[in-house]
Amino acid sequence: MPALHSTFLSEQGADTRVIGNLAVLPIHSKYRGPSYPPQQDYDIIEETLDLFRANSFFKNFEIKGAADRLLIYGILFTSDCLSKLNKSITYKEAVRTLNNLALDSFALPGDIGFPLNSLYQSPANKNEAELLRSYLQQFRQELADRLLKRVYSDSEVVPSKHWLAFTRRRFMNKSL
Repeated sequence: MPALHSTFLSEQGADTRVIGNLAVLPIHSKYRGPSYPPQQDYDIIEETLDLFRANSFFKNFEIKGAADRLLIYGILFTSDCLSKLNKSITYKEAVRTLNNLALDSFALPGDIGFPLNSLYQSPANKNEAELLRSYLQQFRQELADRLLKRVYSDSEVVPSKHWLAFTRRRFMNKSL
């Protein structure tokens, strides 16, 4: 079974914003940021969460476009989020923990601490870097929020064991 790729690859056209070689796709978000709302209900964050469990088993991933790079970033951030959770943490504690993780400072492509510099191009200038930072901040916040809604869909006291089973999985042997 091959790795699953982003469905947003086919939608990349002249109107898709790309910074470096990372797509800046529209997302439904309640957080402030540069992302514009998508025209359909399904966005890149839903796709990331849908493909996370299937793709987390793969050590190799063929990148077919800028949307795949955003998918990879989302899967790695989801792994980071799940590694912060355990079976005894409540929903409220998890919200606080993942909000802090989403708002923590993070490295951009081209920065020294970024683990995927071999796969990502750095932004061309300071304005693009600032736009990418604010987009990824918004992306991380929304992804953490939607992940918690899935992990705690059955109970606000106990997280889903089916999601926590992936805490030790490392997609492409990488982590953010």
